[in-house]
Amino acid sequence: MSVDPNAAGRPPRFQPTEHLASEAVAAFVDGELRMNAYLRAAQHLSICPECAAEIDAQQQARIALRRAAEVAIPRSLHDSLSRIPLADLPGSAPEPQRRNEAFLGFITDSFTATRWTTWRRK
Repeated sequence: MSVDPNAAGRPPRFQPTEHLASEAVAAFVDGELRMNAYLRAAQHLSICPECAAEIDAQQQARIALRRAAEVAIPRSLHDSLSRIPLADLPGSAPEPQRRNEAFLGFITDSFTATRWTTWRRK
């Protein structure tokens, strides 16, 4: 099935000789592709052993992750982490609000947004 790139004045979106991107491989295995994309990928997989091998590897990895046991931390580590007071963590104390700076920041942001939208409309 050959598609003439000049047929509609633009190149085709997908050619059967292109390989599947890693994101497409993962989406194919996870069943997240739309029907048209799935059918194009399935057609490509029927003629491309490289991509078919990538699909197989992705499926094996997915199966292995689903079979893996839940990760557990040692009780002593959990207890140590639980004893850390939240107030001593950096950035946990709320900063006092500075009304003038926040107010001026709002005006500056609004002014910038107004300038951008005015420029965009021209």
